Amino acid sequence: MSGILTPAKTTAAARAPMSSAAEDYQAPYHAPALARRLTGLDWERITRELEGSGTALLERQLSPVQCQQLRRIYAERPRFRSRVVMRQHGFGSGEYQYFNYPLPQLVAELRSELYPRLAPLANRWQEELGQALRYPPQHAQFLARCRAAGQHLATPLLLKYGSGDYNCLHQDVYGECVFPLQVAFLLSRPGEDFGGGEFVVTEQRPRRQSRAEVVPLRQGDAVVFAVRERPAHGTRGIYRVSLRHGVSRVRWGERYTLGVIFHDAR
Repeated sequence: MSGILTPAKTTAAARAPMSSAAEDYQAPYHAPALARRLTGLDWERITRELEGSGTALLERQLSPVQCQQLRRIYAERPRFRSRVVMRQHGFGSGEYQYFNYPLPQLVAELRSELYPRLAPLANRWQEELGQALRYPPQHAQFLARCRAAGQHLATPLLLKYGSGDYNCLHQDVYGECVFPLQVAFLLSRPGEDFGGGEFVVTEQRPRRQSRAEVVPLRQGDAVVFAVRERPAHGTRGIYRVSLRHGVSRVRWGERYTLGVIFHDAR
């Protein structure tokens, strides 16, 4: 696809002023626009979904332009510290690359803006699970804790899947310092750029069979999900649920994803 946009024929609808939300969504990256979109989300609903199932959908968080920009970065190897071919490690099929610091501005802002909105729930989960550790209110403070634990490598990553590729169920843990939630953004268009490739989460509850959930995503949507465990409420009180996530087989085309992990790696 050419990077040059040709002017479209002007219609009455096109001349009508867009709402602030529509302008924010269609425009290239702009930090205040990103913050407005996140602030405008129903965080009470998101919290309820995370508490109920360990996942929550954030719709239309990246514009098509932003998704395209992030996909193009995948070919810029100096931006990344490591490339992993999944089949070589038994992780599945496909590949991904971990960003180097400094992160692209959009990725850095997503990380720093999402973290303080998720930290209160992370602390409530710690309390319910009987853990003494609490998470600081700002992401920079949490990264300082990671560095003190010897974790200083960036973990946000871009993942690329082709026809037949998939990602085995796993947990993204890179050391003793772990933030319990992470976010994945779909950068490609289901049904147009690829088919299959659904985001899958499984839960293992004590003395029960595993439960699987597929989270339907459109381009620009994000899913927030638990990294490895969450508390659940039962008739006998609170118990621990273990989670893993992955991607089902891509039937055709190419699927790109941005993963935003809040803790760093050793």
